[in-house]
Amino acid sequence: MLDLDFVITVDRTLMTNHHGKEFIGFMTTSPAIGLPEFLWMWICAPKPKCDKYGRPREAPYGLRKVEAALQEAGFKAAVIDPDYLDKYLTRAKALLIGHHDFFAFCAPSNTWWAVTKREPVNRKYFIKLMESEPVRNFKKRGGKIIIGGPAAWQWLHVEDLWEKWGVDCVIDGEAEKIIVKIAEKVLNNEPLPRYVFVGADEVPSIDEIPVIKAPSVNGLVEIMRGCPRHCRFCSVTLRPLRYIPLEKIEAEILVNKKHGVNHVLLHSEDVLLYGADGVRPRAEPLIKLHEMVLKHAESVGWAHVSLAAVVYAQKNGRILSKLTEMIFSKTGQTFIGVQTGIETGSPRLAKIIMPGKAAPYKADNWPEIVEEAFAIMADVGVVPAATVILNIPEETPDDCMKTAELIDRLKPYPSLIVPMYLVPMGVLKDKRSLLNFRIKPEHIEVMWKCLEHSLYWAPKLVEMYVKEKRNFAVRGLLSLFIKFVEWKKKGIEKKLKEYLEQVAEGALEHKATAVEAVAEQK
Repeated sequence: MLDLDFVITVDRTLMTNHHGKEFIGFMTTSPAIGLPEFLWMWICAPKPKCDKYGRPREAPYGLRKVEAALQEAGFKAAVIDPDYLDKYLTRAKALLIGHHDFFAFCAPSNTWWAVTKREPVNRKYFIKLMESEPVRNFKKRGGKIIIGGPAAWQWLHVEDLWEKWGVDCVIDGEAEKIIVKIAEKVLNNEPLPRYVFVGADEVPSIDEIPVIKAPSVNGLVEIMRGCPRHCRFCSVTLRPLRYIPLEKIEAEILVNKKHGVNHVLLHSEDVLLYGADGVRPRAEPLIKLHEMVLKHAESVGWAHVSLAAVVYAQKNGRILSKLTEMIFSKTGQTFIGVQTGIETGSPRLAKIIMPGKAAPYKADNWPEIVEEAFAIMADVGVVPAATVILNIPEETPDDCMKTAELIDRLKPYPSLIVPMYLVPMGVLKDKRSLLNFRIKPEHIEVMWKCLEHSLYWAPKLVEMYVKEKRNFAVRGLLSLFIKFVEWKKKGIEKKLKEYLEQVAEGALEHKATAVEAVAEQK
């Protein structure tokens, strides 16, 4: 085995490449539905290929960044698959764990939990990791546990588990600089800070962000950090905006390619804003970026785009068409899947919580922007997985009705639409709001519209997305799951009606099941 002082890992729901299909990874935010859990996990989180030392061929991008920062600083550190921890934690000095959603507090995990009343597998497998024998024995002999990643804030709500598992330090924010200082303290046996918040003036500069040393899951590479739209519910906008230079992006693509990962997934909060003029996409930097990527990639994906950027890019020089034509002609792809946010169909609510999301257009026109963007994406071969947000503090029944009406108008366009309960982040961050929320009758209407829309398109999208022969079994099981949900629709509808009757009678108030369940772990 390797001689490591710092072991970096995460539970199985993230230490996987999801059969090379990153969007299948969203199934880890749900409990197993209609299938045995072992099959559910095999679909969404199969074990990765590892070398003889337990180093995964592909690992989550955030873990790779921490690994690179520590290695560049001269520390003995590596990402290790959780199944190999027993071989390293007998002598390592620190265990580093990063996660996107430790306790299923984030959307869509919290929504799945609320609707199904069952524990999502991401939380279930994280708890399993923390209570595993190698980790328990590691703490007994005095090893340090350091937590980080996008969901680090969740630990502020579970101080009982913080104590129970002996977590020594939580790093909330971009970790590339601070982790080196923390590692020095570990080796010098100095006390660790219990909680570190990395503010905007403490984030790493472009020069201080290291290039990954080993492959990322599905070839993900970061092209920018931060977002200029400043939506009130989002924490990403609290970070300063930085564009990653092409040479750094290319260097990471080459790391992935060297190890046989030939897909490139461009990651940012809005790929179309790379090199933009504020919120206005510019053709030149986007075309240069894709020309470079296409010299190396067998296929290309985009993590996120904003709908206003889609409209602006297409109306001003057909930028979106040019990019997709470049990608399709070079790779043989027929579509690109992306994440995007509808969030609401109400102009009133859009003006309150996300006026910048419509920019450079007016928030008053948000529903029309959404519909136009969906039409454009359908024309150029971009398939969105979109979110809508429920339980926003200023929300009214009329706002939800407008969201439901907008979803109806989006029916002609290939897409998935997922309802999510608000996670109070950004300037809306509030512990009480996280712990308590109600499912209201108007939310049920929006959820039902989302279910009908997604079930209409899901069979076609599965055939498009999971078409390779090697994924025949995955495609078959996904299709079986869709048929199961369709079969259960009538039963779901009946339960929803019963639920609405209980709510109308004032007999039912729903609390965030995830948090209640965590409290029961005391």
